[in-house]
Amino acid sequence: MRMHNADETCGIAQAALVLGDWWNVLVLREVARGYVRFDALAAEIGLSRKVLTERFGRLVAQGVLRRSLYQRRPVRYEYLLTDAGVALLPLLVAMQDWGDRWVLGDGSVTATAAEDGAEHARVHALAGTRLPDDLDLPGTQGTGLPVVSRDAAATVLFTYPGTGIEWGEQIPGAVGCTLENRLFRDAWPDFRRAGVDVRGASTQLTHEQVEFARVEQVPYPLLSDARHQLAAALRLPTFRGAGRLRHKRLILVVDAERTVRHALFPVVDIPHAVNESLRLAADCVRMA
Repeated sequence: MRMHNADETCGIAQAALVLGDWWNVLVLREVARGYVRFDALAAEIGLSRKVLTERFGRLVAQGVLRRSLYQRRPVRYEYLLTDAGVALLPLLVAMQDWGDRWVLGDGSVTATAAEDGAEHARVHALAGTRLPDDLDLPGTQGTGLPVVSRDAAATVLFTYPGTGIEWGEQIPGAVGCTLENRLFRDAWPDFRRAGVDVRGASTQLTHEQVEFARVEQVPYPLLSDARHQLAAALRLPTFRGAGRLRHKRLILVVDAERTVRHALFPVVDIPHAVNESLRLAADCVRMA
């Protein structure tokens, strides 16, 4: 591709060289979702081996992906995001947010979703899918916390827009984050007796979550998805509020094998959703 000389110092133009290709964007989307091996990714997006080989080669050469040997006979590689690749995830999530709002939606800002909308369908399609193995995030109880508990038979993972912010009443579906955390906190003994762990996630920074957890005495980890790794891995719905992309409120019930068993979205009645997540997770434990 030929570029005008002025584009050589333009970050937008240089980024377009990486993301300006349809297949490059979809390959990065699927790698972020955990499809890091050639055959699995080719099957997921229906791409020919020739085209996928070319795209992998370009993305490795551009420093966005790196090859990692996982099998010697025959030689097989995984394709993993580099630091530069991880830094592209907010852009992918922003593209999804724009598409959800302006292409698939009516352009309104909301922290919830219509039941006949694309976001609703995408979240509920998570049931039966497996979360990536290496999906760890910084949080209130450490720097590399797994989004799925390694010790519990089931994990309830809930996402929320953010606590301690004043715009919630102006955006439909955004209000109630503190209430939701308090309800999970108060029900924490019931979750633990059922063999279920709890994780909360927002795009707030870790120090903001730490202060909130201290004041509210939150016993479970709050995870910071400020780099949008969780949002990109699960294609979670987001919206922009107070200058930041934020998770819409939803709840996932995940088993010990990292498979999503249930998805609650949209979450309108927060007390009912917390109780329902406990019931569904406890049933998951009993059937394990």
